[in-house]
Amino acid sequence: MFEKLSVAVVDHKLKELRGKSIALVKVLWDATTGEATWEVEQQCRERYPFLFPSESVFGDENSC
Repeated sequence: MFEKLSVAVVDHKLKELRGKSIALVKVLWDATTGEATWEVEQQCRERYPFLFPSESVFGDENSC
C-alpha cells in the first residue's frame, strides 16, 4: 500500500463540533482525477508543511 502525495489545499472551513471550532482544509490528492478530501488543518500542517506557505511572507493581516 502506498501513501498518496497531496497536491494542493483548495479550500478551508471551520466546523463546529461540541462547542469547539475545528479548522478543516480540502486537500487535492490527485490533480488528474480531482480526488480531494476534507482533513484537519493542524494534522495537514504537520504532515505536509509545504502546502502552507510561511505566514511571515505575507505578514500579519492585522498589522498596518
